[in-house]
Amino acid sequence: MSEPAVAVSDVRKRYGDLWALDGITFDIAHGECFALLGPNGAGKTTVTEILEGYRGRDAGDASVLGVDPAHADRGWKAQLGIVLQSDRDLGDLSVEEAVRHFASYYRDPRDVDEVIEAVGLSPKRTARNERLSGGQRRRLDVALGIIGRPRLLFLDEPTTGFDPEARRDFWTLIDRLKAEGTTILLTTHYLEEAEHLADRVAVVSRGRVVACDTPSRLGGRQRGHSVVSWVVDGVPASEVTDTPTHLVAELSQRFGGEVPGLTVSRPRLEDIYLQLVGDDAGPAATGDAQ
Repeated sequence: MSEPAVAVSDVRKRYGDLWALDGITFDIAHGECFALLGPNGAGKTTVTEILEGYRGRDAGDASVLGVDPAHADRGWKAQLGIVLQSDRDLGDLSVEEAVRHFASYYRDPRDVDEVIEAVGLSPKRTARNERLSGGQRRRLDVALGIIGRPRLLFLDEPTTGFDPEARRDFWTLIDRLKAEGTTILLTTHYLEEAEHLADRVAVVSRGRVVACDTPSRLGGRQRGHSVVSWVVDGVPASEVTDTPTHLVAELSQRFGGEVPGLTVSRPRLEDIYLQLVGDDAGPAATGDAQ
């Protein structure tokens, strides 16, 4: 498909004197997993709600699956899957009852049993919503978000409250959806999650996109200085270099082969993120929440 799944151009949104979005621009290709990163208050939720059709914009253009979300109909909305930050109010429904209920909204839903299995809730299929843990409720939210075979899936902080094993199981599920061609817009504070899942990352700060690229190239990450470290007679040594391969080759010759204690460290996504958002830096987890 020639036109992107999502196109955002100079979108602006104001609340009183505050511009929550101040000319935000990006696009998402069909089948791409695109991550929005940024501190709290940067504008991620606002732009996501505009694209979902839940919030209007004051200026700029937006297209989602070829339609302006401000004027979309029910058929367009049926092509979206949405996993919000907060849990859905499901009353006293069990896991299976909730998934079957949401499946009834769609013409061609996924198989209920397969979805429950995919999100790791088979042992809890008869458990009532109020008896689920926080992480299990998030898994149920994901199940409800994907049951309708969405062409575009919005994931807003989807793994909040997940333990490390559950988070990696979730990543496997998202990898599977990507392989099936689902387009995904992900917002997350977990930089490791964005690096694993996203084809491209946009960093939002003060209502603007300050950088957009693949995780490995974001903010010139691939050109960043590397630190090569080694050990000489039991004493640690290191050197900052733009040519780590050349330096390692020199060290190998100097030591006649294996270099004691050799490590090569390149800039982490966290380092680039913090450089880009500067004083606006908010909570961003680099590893797993316990």
